[in-house]
Amino acid sequence: MDRNTVTGLLLIVALTIAWGWFTMPSPEELERQRVERAVQDSIAAVQAEQDRFDNGDQSDREIDTEFRQQTPSAEAPTETRRAVLGVFDEIGYPDTLLTTVRTSLYEIEFTNVGAGPAAITLTNHQTWESEPMQLIADNSRSAYSLGFLSQQNYNIETDQLVFEPLFREQEFSLSDGESAQLAYRLQVDDYSSIVFTYTIYGDRYAYDLDVDLVDMGRYISGTNVDFGWKPRLNLSERDVAQDAQATAGYIYAGGTLEKYQLSDSGSMEERINGTIGWVSTRTRFFGQFIKPVTTSNAATIVGEIDGPVGEFGTNHHYQSYIQSGIVNNPTLSYELYSGPLRYYDLRDFDSNAYDVVEIGYALIRWFADPLVRYAIIPFFMLGSNFITNFGVLIILFGVAIKLILFPLTQKSFKSMAAMKELQPQMKEIQEKYKDDPKKQQQETIALYRKAKVNPLGGCLPMLLQFPILITMFFFFQNSMIIRQESFLWANDLSAPDYILSLPFSIPFLGDQLAGFVLLMSAAMFLQMKVSGGMSSAAPSSGPNMKVFMYFMPVMLLFIFNNFASGLSLYYLVYNVLSIGQQVLINKQIAAKKPEEIEKAKESVNKKLKKGKKKKK
Repeated sequence: MDRNTVTGLLLIVALTIAWGWFTMPSPEELERQRVERAVQDSIAAVQAEQDRFDNGDQSDREIDTEFRQQTPSAEAPTETRRAVLGVFDEIGYPDTLLTTVRTSLYEIEFTNVGAGPAAITLTNHQTWESEPMQLIADNSRSAYSLGFLSQQNYNIETDQLVFEPLFREQEFSLSDGESAQLAYRLQVDDYSSIVFTYTIYGDRYAYDLDVDLVDMGRYISGTNVDFGWKPRLNLSERDVAQDAQATAGYIYAGGTLEKYQLSDSGSMEERINGTIGWVSTRTRFFGQFIKPVTTSNAATIVGEIDGPVGEFGTNHHYQSYIQSGIVNNPTLSYELYSGPLRYYDLRDFDSNAYDVVEIGYALIRWFADPLVRYAIIPFFMLGSNFITNFGVLIILFGVAIKLILFPLTQKSFKSMAAMKELQPQMKEIQEKYKDDPKKQQQETIALYRKAKVNPLGGCLPMLLQFPILITMFFFFQNSMIIRQESFLWANDLSAPDYILSLPFSIPFLGDQLAGFVLLMSAAMFLQMKVSGGMSSAAPSSGPNMKVFMYFMPVMLLFIFNNFASGLSLYYLVYNVLSIGQQVLINKQIAAKKPEEIEKAKESVNKKLKKGKKKKK
């Protein structure tokens, strides 16, 4: 491997270090993660013990007490209540009622406090503690709220008001293909009311909402109202830091997606004016979307982090709102989504909704997006119909990618092998013309031409592969496909597969080592050795290459140790296949050297001999 090839590889290393630097957890974060895991395990044990003594009646009393604390009391003095909501404090249904809707995908608990879902439990998904995945952190009232300024100049939020259910059922069970409607009414006077009508479907995470503002002009000041999602989304992953760092708010408008995320504790409020496609808030693998069907004119994202980012107990709270005009538009319609960030579910909701999932840097998004949507995801979804183990599918996928990239890697490996054969002649040229750099460069280029070897042939194909490798990195880190899928010793391919615990913590690495990362680093070292990095045939670059051979695998160990094990497994497979390909090429070169290289060697040797005779 010559100096030009090493330069190309170092360029790749520099790029790798760049994105590794921005994505790798800091030592403090790794230490916090270790403490958090211990705290979480302790809390889970205490909670399990406490649950043995708790009964349903006590839980009901606690919920009722919490509700009374957070809802204005009907017995409160009139003056005090009017100071809060004005005329809207004098209306409302006298009882609080819960209604459960069950499908094969989720169980939604609707409340008439705010008229909407208070709890959304995803049937087919669990937290890392194997608990049911409940999206909403605060379930004392509806997650959705309609906000407006009243004619009495009060800020009204419907999640503070108690609606009347316009149905009698307390439970709905929907099969695939079935749907149900749940309507709630807030009667303001004999003629004016607000009616929320939800349409729930048995086979999708999306559902619809119509908000009818019946003769409400006399109570609403201005021409706009805001509708939004208010509660915090629950974190679900063992790696709290990584889950929290993925939490964010989004606004899609004018064909552009804007991401809003706090990098430190504090608060923010961002607004975009114009027609809105949708708004969203999300965690690493789950999220909610609000898509206006009727005309919208603005959107707002409100965010707050109340402690150190990534630390256990810190709340990452994002709210999303859509503003709509109500002049000549008494009915507002929305399409809603609450569930996993899975491609096909999001695609059915909106063709651009999957954009919230990170699949590559903005510079290569044009390449990464179609690759993920039309090649990678279909491969795994189709393959899962025949092979249920996603670890095996990752191996097969690595083989498929290697076959696709075979022409590029073949050209790269052959070029490096050919350059290796020319190293002795290049060394002699360097020694002969060491005092004449220009002549040395001319003779080196002449050697390349006679041997028909491109000095950039080794690194350019590798650079062309880089967008694919970057896309794979983001996909396996953020894809819902491999979440909680096990393979060999890895219990969750979307999380690190730690197999060794260290008695101390290493900066940027942590106090645990992941299995597939160790194997991947070893395979990288072996691949570089097989490619000829330590060969004596390259005396000019041998010492440098020896250092490079040790540096690269160790660097990858530090970068990938705390990433998804599915990602490390993929790169392990890719490196093993590259080793086999390099061994095969080395054998072919050794068995039959190219005639061009031999002729170039003879030509250079003759010139060198003539030069020596002239000196004599």
